[in-house]
Amino acid sequence: MEPMKTAITTRLVEVVVPVYNEQRVLRDSITRLHDYLTRTFPYGFRITIADNASTDDTWRLARELAAELPHVRAVHLEEKGRGRALRRVWSLSDADVVSYMDVDLSTDLDAFLPLVAPLLSGHSDLAIGTRLARTSRVVRGPKREFISRSYNLLLHLLGARFSDAQCGFKAARTEVAQALLPAVEDEEWFFDTELLLLAERYGLRIHEVPVDWVDDPDSRVDIVKTALDDLRGLARVMRKHLWGAARLPMPDSVRQARMPQGMARQLPRFAVVGVVSTLAYLALYSLLRAMMTPFAANAVALLVTAVANTAANRRFTFGVIGSAGALRHQLEGAIAFFVGLTLSTIGLALVPAGASRGVELLAVVVANAVATLVRFMLLRVWVFNPRRRHVR
Repeated sequence: MEPMKTAITTRLVEVVVPVYNEQRVLRDSITRLHDYLTRTFPYGFRITIADNASTDDTWRLARELAAELPHVRAVHLEEKGRGRALRRVWSLSDADVVSYMDVDLSTDLDAFLPLVAPLLSGHSDLAIGTRLARTSRVVRGPKREFISRSYNLLLHLLGARFSDAQCGFKAARTEVAQALLPAVEDEEWFFDTELLLLAERYGLRIHEVPVDWVDDPDSRVDIVKTALDDLRGLARVMRKHLWGAARLPMPDSVRQARMPQGMARQLPRFAVVGVVSTLAYLALYSLLRAMMTPFAANAVALLVTAVANTAANRRFTFGVIGSAGALRHQLEGAIAFFVGLTLSTIGLALVPAGASRGVELLAVVVANAVATLVRFMLLRVWVFNPRRRHVR
């Protein structure tokens, strides 16, 4: 069994503890963390105290702890910012996994091994502690509870799938973190959310661990300011993703977990075109319905918007410029039109006689929503497939 133990302990996990004016709790927290990992953690570890331009005795205490404890080191930054501290340490780390936790150790340390184990085994790319799971036990004030849940609800409405962006208890495979960091702009509290949104955009695997968490009443965080900064950062990230940020070079082991090439950029653009097309379809259908049967109004409105939809996706989503092949693209895209026409016609046929106009609209919208999925895959895999264009 001894060789197995040696193989495990040779893996290295770096734990970053960002601090700013934390002389009150620094020694007790780092000592407790060091003792806990020494006693229970089966892998090699390194604790890095990242001092964010503290103005009290934090930096002096950090250096003392680095001299006293064998697995502790200290790094000093001249500017504030948790994201800046994490970027500095993670980008230079030689560990297998990089992580961080808040200096107040609000999160129960028993969750640390479940946090990093899937990263060391290669089953996940990033891992986060979540206070919003049913099995989590959380003690905090109503103000922080309301702000945190509202923020995470907003993220979900915008398509994020992770449950707790703000919990100060996260980890990532080092090669993944170092590949993503160049595209993360924020240097403060929004750093976490931006990193996670970017990881989702690349189709990376995010592991979540329910945690027990107790609020620190003496926290240095300005909750309202942080929430406003997060909202501004969220707006910036959504604009950047919508209009298409430059792709990053990713390691081979990271690329294996990504979405198919180009899909992360194409999906939000296709969604925008789809929303505009749907609104145009509904307006045109409502206008024509006063003069035609529902089946005729549906066919005309669908034909007009399908032509416009294919043209918009050709230019905006798939980046095809120029008139060459435009007619062929429209003819091939007509397959999606016929799929939508068939589904919406069936939907209208199922509407009971005498039903309201709203029921008709609901039937065609649901049918066209299903057809939209077919349209995206048809356009991506066949009509605007880059390999097909190159062969021609």
